[in-house]
Amino acid sequence: MNQKVELDRGLVVASHGRHVVVETPEGRRLICHPRGKKNQAVVGDRVLWLPSGDEGSIERVEERRNLFYRQDEIRTKSFAANLDQVLILIAAEPEFSESQLARALIAAEAERIRPLIVLNKSDLAEPFARAWSRLAPYRRMGYTVLPLSLKGAEGQDAGLAALHTELKGRATLVLGPSGAGKSTLVNRLVPGAQAQTGEISTALNSGKHTTTSTSWYWMDGARSSALVDSPGFQEFGLRHIEAAQLASLMPDLRAHAGDCRFYNCSHLHEPGCGVMTAVDEQVDGTGISPSRYRIYSELHAELSQAPRY
Repeated sequence: MNQKVELDRGLVVASHGRHVVVETPEGRRLICHPRGKKNQAVVGDRVLWLPSGDEGSIERVEERRNLFYRQDEIRTKSFAANLDQVLILIAAEPEFSESQLARALIAAEAERIRPLIVLNKSDLAEPFARAWSRLAPYRRMGYTVLPLSLKGAEGQDAGLAALHTELKGRATLVLGPSGAGKSTLVNRLVPGAQAQTGEISTALNSGKHTTTSTSWYWMDGARSSALVDSPGFQEFGLRHIEAAQLASLMPDLRAHAGDCRFYNCSHLHEPGCGVMTAVDEQVDGTGISPSRYRIYSELHAELSQAPRY
């Protein structure tokens, strides 16, 4: 008679290639290897694993609440699973890409993950004022947009207290282009982040690849608030989203799509289109900003040409 093997539960807190680091409920961390391709786990996954010496093997990945990822023509890149929100960090200078911001927001909407937009470098008065104005459509859509300055000495960061409130009790993925201040932000929010990254890197014997991995950091001793640091990216592909689905994932377009004459309106050329009618040239208008409509049109063309996987 075969004896039933008791599996341990754990949380994936780091990944590099096919190796992952799993944290036990008691806080112990160890390297685990997936058993077969079906058990490929990502940071944030809850897993069932089997001890094997001082390491382990992942026997099952438990059902996910969500998975935040991007997909281009070549591959799919998963950031993390079971998230409460995605913090998109942009800066007043260098000027941020609204297209990249929109893409990240659409990916979050598709997985029903709350987005949080943070604009860094509020100490640069003129560039910040311009950037804050560009974000007016996003505030009107109901997104939380916070100002931040990481220039001051530690403990003197403008806006950090308000950000802490938004992060409390949540698992948050931090995204951001180079120059936005993502590494500085992570180290301010989790003072021991660099040390933890070094420990994980040593464990995986992948020190030179540390920046390409994703890591989960607890912000408090009670392990109720977490920050997930992700690798930077140049492009954010949305090939996993269908063109016809796009408007429903953009809140400003979605608000007017019900006014269209045709139920299957593409919002590009049809008569009686509620979306096109709502495009508002006024900077502080209540409709859809021209830049947002242009992003929609460009994305719709891109996704219409994309082969479905």
